[in-house]
Parts: sequence; C-alpha cells; structure tokens
Amino acid sequence: MPDLFKSKAGDWDERPIPAQISAGVGRALLERVALRDDMQVMDFGAGTGLICAQVAPHVAKVLAVDISEAMLSKLAEKPELAGKVETICQDVLKSPLGRRVDLVVSAMAMHHVQDTERLVRVFAEHLVAGGRIALADLDSEDGSFHPPGAEGVFHAGFDRDALRAILERHGFTDVDFRTAQELEREGKHYSVFLVTAVRKELVVFEPLA
Repeated sequence: MPDLFKSKAGDWDERPIPAQISAGVGRALLERVALRDDMQVMDFGAGTGLICAQVAPHVAKVLAVDISEAMLSKLAEKPELAGKVETICQDVLKSPLGRRVDLVVSAMAMHHVQDTERLVRVFAEHLVAGGRIALADLDSEDGSFHPPGAEGVFHAGFDRDALRAILERHGFTDVDFRTAQELEREGKHYSVFLVTAVRKELVVFEPLA
C-alpha cells in the first residue's frame, strides 16, 4: 500500500490547518477526559504526533498507530516523546495490536477509513472494560475540505446523529459531542467535533472477515 502522506510528512507540523485542528482537539480532549499517569492510550492515525504531544505528559504510555511510515518517522524524531510514545506502523483493522488500552484517541483519521462500523468495532475490541474513546473529525461538509479526487478520503465529514448510532450499536454509552475547532479556509467554514464515550464491557477479540 502506498504511503499517501510521504510527501506531506516533512512540513506537516508547520501547516496551519493541522496546527489549528490539533490545538483545538487537544484542548477539548484535556477538558473532557480525565487522564491519569497509569493510563495506556492508543492514538489511531497518530501522524507526526500533534495529539500525542498533548496527551503523553499526562499518561503512562501512548501507542502511536498509523499506516504512514513517513509520518511516524517524524514523530519518532521528537525528543520530548521519547520513552512515552511507541510508534506502530500497522493497519489495526486487519491486524489488531493484541493488547488493550484505557483510552483510544484519534484526530482527523476516521474519514480515511471507508468502513466506519468496522473501525468502531476495532476501537471497542482494543479497550479495557470501562475504557473510553475521544475521537475528532470533521462535521458533515460539502466535500470541499479536501482537493477533488483526493486519494484515501472516504467521507466528507460525519453526521453526529449517524455516528452516535454507530457508537451505541457497538456498546458505547455516555456519548457526548462537542465542537473542538472552527475553521475558515478559502471563504468556507468547517467545524471539527470531539466525541467522547465509554465502553463499559470487555469485547472479545474476534477475527474480522
């Protein structure tokens, strides 16, 4: 599978939109989720670690999961994350990590996964009983956020009610949506949500067809 972010990794942290989104999502996440110094966290679609950097100081360990080796290489170069963040270049939808975490976080990665139902199931399977999710992505938009024909983009944002229904079907409770960031680009307005929820029961890992 080609690394769709190989050409973007070098200057990703200097790009204004990722910086704005990560700042807003990080702020909302820290307000909504009580982090503890014994927590194990999975950052799905971790990229260069813009969210990891805000979570890692408050927890025991972050598993930075991504399928872009280039993005994870930039993350691994950051000395402030050494010893706290483990980079894992792996498609967890096809090959689960085989270990459980207390919290799954993700920012702007869900729209790159075609099957949202399957993704939510995978998140549930990686959580301990009582584990939480904190997921951020675009609210439904007209498809203009990404360039026309952008490879690897399967959703023009998400409808909050539809996503809530998916989460609840997979046993998540206390589902709460907040607007984490508002964006203006080329005269258009976009909003980014953060949804938090709890998975109270343990889900047994099963092979995904």
